[in-house]
Amino acid sequence: MWKTKIAKSSLMILLMVTTAMAGCIGSDDDSTSSTDNCSGDELKIAYEIKEDLTDTDLSNPQQIADYLCDKLDMDVSLYDVGSSGIAMEALRFGNADIAINIDGGPAWVGWNAYELDVMAADTKSDGRAYYDAHAWVKADSEMATAHLDNDDSTDPFSLLAGKTSCHTGWLKSAGMLMPMGYMIGNGYVTVQGDMSDTETLRTTINNYFDGSTGAGNPASIPESGALYSGYSGAVECLSTGYGDVAFAKDSTVASYCANEDTTLNQAWCLDMTQYVALPKFGSSPSHSVMYNSDVLAADKVTLIQDALVAMKDDTNGLEILNNVLGTDAMIVTDAETHLGTYGAALQNIPGISSKYGNAFTNG
Repeated sequence: MWKTKIAKSSLMILLMVTTAMAGCIGSDDDSTSSTDNCSGDELKIAYEIKEDLTDTDLSNPQQIADYLCDKLDMDVSLYDVGSSGIAMEALRFGNADIAINIDGGPAWVGWNAYELDVMAADTKSDGRAYYDAHAWVKADSEMATAHLDNDDSTDPFSLLAGKTSCHTGWLKSAGMLMPMGYMIGNGYVTVQGDMSDTETLRTTINNYFDGSTGAGNPASIPESGALYSGYSGAVECLSTGYGDVAFAKDSTVASYCANEDTTLNQAWCLDMTQYVALPKFGSSPSHSVMYNSDVLAADKVTLIQDALVAMKDDTNGLEILNNVLGTDAMIVTDAETHLGTYGAALQNIPGISSKYGNAFTNG
C-alpha cells in the first residue's frame, strides 16, 4: 500500500515570452498525503515518466516518494506533470519542491530562464553523468563510407541532406536538440523560419531531411508512444529501412542489439557490424534532479542529496533506481557543472535559443 498519494495537477502553463512579464500562477493541486504514514515537512516532487527507459515494465514512481518519506521523515507526495516543461513551471512558481528525471533541454531552459538549479543527476552504466550524441547510419551507406575512408575532404554530415532522419521525439536531447544544434551551428542546415518560434525547428527538419524527394520517406518526428518513438524506435526506424540516419546516444544501439543475453535483443536488430556511429555532436547531460533555491532551503537540499546518493547502497533504493529511473546511481552536482557546456548546441535551436520562447508548447 503506497504511503503517499499521487497529486493530480491541472497546471497548464506555457513558458513565458520573458521573465520580465509579471504575474503568478496559483496551485490547482489536489495533493493529499497519507499522514498516518508520512509526517514532517512537506516535500512535493514533480515527476514525468520518460519513454526512453529500457525496462518496459516500469514500477510506479510512487516508490520514490515512499522511499524518501522513510529516509527523510518528510511528508512526501508526487506532483504529476505532463511534461518536463510544466515541471519547470511547477518549480518556478513553488508548486513543487523538486523535479526528478528532467531531460537536458528543459533543464537547461529552466536554469537559464528561471535560475533553477540542479542538485543531483543520474549516471550511466559506466558511471558518467552525461552521454555522447551521435548520428547512427548503416555500414553500407555513403555517410559511413565518407566517415571511414580516412579522407578529410569527404564529410559524412554534408551527405545527410535529403536523407530521412529518425528522431527519438520532439525536442529530445540526443534525438533532436544536440544534432540539430550542431548542424545548424556548423552551417550544414539553414533555419527555415522565425528563430523565436520552436515550430521553426520542425519546419527546418522536414525541409532538410525530406527523404521523400528522393523516393524515400519524410523525417520521423514521433509523438510519445507512437511508432518509432524513443531510443528504441529511432534505431528501429533506421534498422527497418524507413530512415537513413538515427539520432541517439553512444550506447543506444548496443543496449538494444548487443546484449550478452541475446534473447534481450530486439527482433528488428541488424548485426552490430551494420551500424556505424558518425563523430559525436557533443555531450548531453543525463537526467537531472532540479529545484528552486528560492523555495527549498539549503539544509533540505543537502538532506535530499544525501538520500538520493545513498540509494545505491540500499537494496530497496537500488531497486527503485533501476526500475523507476533506469540508473544505478545518483551523484551530487549543480547546474553549472552539469549543464554548462550543453548550451553551445542549444543556443542554435529556434525558440530555445531565445530562452523564453514557446519551447515546450507542443512537447
